This record gives sequence, C-alpha cells and structure tokens, in this order.
Amino acid sequence: MTIQDEDKAPFLEHLTELRDRMVRCFIAVGVGFVIAYFFKEKLFDILIAPLVMAMGEGQKMIFTGLPEAFFTYLKVSLLAGIIIAVPVLFYEFWMFISPGLYRQEKKFLVPVVILSIFFFIVGSSFGYFIVFPYGFQFFLGFASDTIQAMPSMKEYLGFSSKMLLAFGFVFELPLIITFMARMGLVTVPFLKKNRKYAVLIFFTGSALITPPDVVTQIMMAIPLMILYEISILGAKIFGKKDDIDDDDDEIEEGEAAQNGVEDDEK
Repeated sequence: MTIQDEDKAPFLEHLTELRDRMVRCFIAVGVGFVIAYFFKEKLFDILIAPLVMAMGEGQKMIFTGLPEAFFTYLKVSLLAGIIIAVPVLFYEFWMFISPGLYRQEKKFLVPVVILSIFFFIVGSSFGYFIVFPYGFQFFLGFASDTIQAMPSMKEYLGFSSKMLLAFGFVFELPLIITFMARMGLVTVPFLKKNRKYAVLIFFTGSALITPPDVVTQIMMAIPLMILYEISILGAKIFGKKDDIDDDDDEIEEGEAAQNGVEDDEK
C-alpha cells in the first residue's frame, strides 16, 4: 500500500462511519414517525393549542386544498418523529466526533448527550409556552371589523415547526461553546472581549430565523444573550486551564503595561 493509499484509508473510514451513523439517525426518525402517525390528530391539537387560545372561541383553522390536511398530518408526524429521535441524533453526533477527543474528555460524552437533550427540550418548551402565546396575540391583533385572521393548517405548521426546532437548537449554545473551550478553540477572555459582536450576531440571527416583527426577535435574542453568559461560565469551569491562565496573564500584563504608560505620561 502506498503512502497516498494510507492517507485515503482513514478518510474512507470516516465516510463509512458517517454513513452508518446517518442511516441509524434516519431509522430512528422513521420509527418515531410511524409511532407519531397513530396520534397525529392529538399531536396537531397540542401543536395548535397556543394559537387556539389566542384566537378565542368560535374561530377555527382552515385548509385551502383538498390534500392539505392529509399532508399536514404527515408533516406533524415527521416533526414528532424528529423530536422523538433527538436522543439518538445527539448520541450519534457526539459519538462521531469522539475519536478526536482525549481519553479523559470522552468520559464527559454521556453527560454531554444528556445535556444536549435537556437544552433542546428547554429551548423548544420556551418557544411553545412563552414565545408562541405572545407572538400569536401580536399577529392576531391586526384583525379588525373588516379584516379577519384565517390561519391555514399548512402555514401554521411551517411556522411552528421552524420556530420549535430553531429554539431547540439555539439553546444548545452553552454546550457548544463550553465544548469548544474544552477543545481549546475559544477562551474565556476571547468570549468576553467579543461579547458585543455576539450580541449583534444574536439580533441578526433572530431577525433571520423569526418572523419579521420586533417582538419575537427580541424574545429569541434575549435568551441567547443569557445563554452566552452561561457559556462563558461553562468555559471558565470546564475550559482548558492552561489556556485560561495564559490568557489571563496576557491580559494582566497588557493592563499593567498600559497603566505604566499612563503613569509615565503623568
């Protein structure tokens, strides 16, 4: 075997592993889809509950095409299947990147998988119980004597599924940043120094993900800012101690040098 073939071998092994893990993820989603399909009407009733409460009595959702209700139930089952398969999805993801970790770091994989599931559930729950009620009241507030809101099943499902998944994944921010700090990719001083840029990114990302209104954008951006501060705390606790100490020393030396210059000028 030539050197070139030896270089290709690990790459092909990674591709094979990626394929196998993706197959297991698709199987998990498929199993979740089949299970959820038997409860599709109940799941959809749960999904539209915040909107129904905001609409009030006497108002109903509509579907404008004959097959719309059928395909909406299929999509609801798929969304529920993805949520059911979340533990498998996170497990396969972290197992795929585990070969790049040190032995002492691999012992954190099980807690990381559990925390990934926890943060996803908390994020989706925040979107469902907090953002949805206020957001729907805001949108329905544009109705008047001459204008009536008639939300369709298709439009609502597209909106709600995107928001639930978005909030679920953005709440993974503390875990991702803490993991990056553990790998030495970011440091606590770096995170503190670039806090203002992070805030700008949060508001920009919220504007792209959420509907074009200020209310839901702020309701996503503010939790992200809080999660960023939690990320800094996690990086400080679990990050590489040598990198943190070195960066702190550099900052202290820089501040001391700056103070020395100011004293000389005085």
